[in-house]
Amino acid sequence: MDIPDYDKALYFTLWGQWDDLLVLMVRTNDDMLSKKIQLFLHAYNYSLDQTKIMTSHDNLLYYLDHAMKYQPSLAMEI
Repeated sequence: MDIPDYDKALYFTLWGQWDDLLVLMVRTNDDMLSKKIQLFLHAYNYSLDQTKIMTSHDNLLYYLDHAMKYQPSLAMEI
């Protein structure tokens, strides 16, 4: 889990940089993040239903918010 991926995803989502978001979707190691981005970009590009687009956008933002709150515990090295 790489925190900068979440920062990048948030930045690209808020500023509408869909090409960069697509590249991030392919390169990230977080499968959930990749899937959320995929669902949003698919809805944005192919759906005629505005509610579906907004729901997938909100789901991506909720996931990013949740993931960015995660603080990995630091293991003490001996």
